[in-house]
Amino acid sequence: MERFRVLLVDAAPGVLLGRELERLLGHGLAVTLNLRRVADRAGTRADWGGRVDFADFDPFDEAALLAGAVRDGAGHHAVKSRAAVPLRAEFLAGATRPGLAHPLRVIGRAGAGTDHVELAAAARHGVAVTHTPGSNAAAVAEFALAQLLALTRNLRPYDEAAHRGEWRAPTVPPAELSELTLGIVGPGRIGLAPAGRAGALGMDVQAFARCRGTTPAPHPASAPAPAPRPAPTLPGLLATSDVVSLHLPLTQETRGLIGRAELALMRPGAILLNTARGGIVDEQALAEALRDPAHPLAAAAVGTFENEHAAFASPLFGLPNALLTPHVAGMTRTAMVTAALRCADHIAALLAGWPEGVPVVTA
Repeated sequence: MERFRVLLVDAAPGVLLGRELERLLGHGLAVTLNLRRVADRAGTRADWGGRVDFADFDPFDEAALLAGAVRDGAGHHAVKSRAAVPLRAEFLAGATRPGLAHPLRVIGRAGAGTDHVELAAAARHGVAVTHTPGSNAAAVAEFALAQLLALTRNLRPYDEAAHRGEWRAPTVPPAELSELTLGIVGPGRIGLAPAGRAGALGMDVQAFARCRGTTPAPHPASAPAPAPRPAPTLPGLLATSDVVSLHLPLTQETRGLIGRAELALMRPGAILLNTARGGIVDEQALAEALRDPAHPLAAAAVGTFENEHAAFASPLFGLPNALLTPHVAGMTRTAMVTAALRCADHIAALLAGWPEGVPVVTA
């Protein structure tokens, strides 16, 4: 019987690559590995030649991506991505077109977000979209706390001054964490993880869930911590939190959720953290708020942007009170291997016709 074919658009990095490939091959899948984002291409060819096929294309070039997925008219039954490679309607139409020996049936994301996939088009073409919710919850929680501490304790200005040989002391002593209220917007698997850790450090924690009447159960990693107290409205949370941390998926409803009006509601001296998705925050409005010394928002840490990778650009560039990082909050060894292996399992199960227990995202 012919094996199902899977295209790894961007595989797990470094030593994690071997574990991901072994998992996929262990499921009896035929793997095509795109080498473009692999650091040691020659070594990978030497180690895996004969067991997997190879391709080499820029996954963020839509034409190249489609050509790689359907090369020689064969196609692939599944495509797996890690870095949110855009999979839009044109790609989905081409990857499922009549005449392909192996039309696309499954898209797997090694991560939580699926906003890079045009879900309505996937549904039209009969393509199931699966992901790994919660796989990077601990990693994102740690990163959000690192952002929080860096900003509340002014670590970057002290570091820069020390490197210049300047001995700087605070003119106004900062508050301790136990004096601050953390507001979580989106208390799902990921949002509850930093909530639990912040509570353990003495912070008062509240949370706003956009779905009324639902209180998400704590993720196992954060189960011992008490649940944050609910905030009935988003404006109420913004006005009563010293630090606001965003943990929402990017959807039509959440795009632009935090704009000029919402930023103006924040408590004087407040801090905004975004490790979720760039489109949730109006970056131009955020930049204007951070430039205005009279604005209640004092600082922001942004680890995800409206435009990323080769298109990386933001009006936040150059602002001293904006702590900017690439989209790396979930990239720890444990989180990445967990996501990669779960994604491999989900893809194999869906291709084999065993969907029970596999998370599938619909439009």
